[in-house]
Amino acid sequence: MMREWATVVSWQDGVATLHSEMKTSCNSCSARKGCGSHMLNKLGPKNAHVMKIASAEPLQVGQRIELGIEEKSLLSSALLVYMTPLSGLFLIAGLFQSLFNSDLSAAVGALLGGIGGFIVAKGISSYWGKSASFQPVILSVALPPDALRVETEA
Repeated sequence: MMREWATVVSWQDGVATLHSEMKTSCNSCSARKGCGSHMLNKLGPKNAHVMKIASAEPLQVGQRIELGIEEKSLLSSALLVYMTPLSGLFLIAGLFQSLFNSDLSAAVGALLGGIGGFIVAKGISSYWGKSASFQPVILSVALPPDALRVETEA
């Protein structure tokens, strides 16, 4: 199971709105000083995912939640997103090439097949998105931000 931490932005009527920072592989690599990818990553925009998830337990703003999603659903989604347009591109380009016997028709077929593949992938993903196995689940809930208080004696 893939795990990720998210922060609660709001909670109303059993639905929590969560904010999750986008991570890159640069966070786990030890060669940060000499890596060009790390420098480019610092220059780019800081992307974040905002999602809504059902939670019967009341949550407070700022509370951290550990989410999980099955690897199978993640791999299936990646396969759908990458392979469907690629398959459409090759199939329709080959079909147009054999029907019209020109490179221009093959290029037009490749364009149409790629776009058609994206449309098919979007339709299938909306259908899969309704399945419970493709939804993230709450694995653990951290303490609210105001639950711990640290006092030091001077």
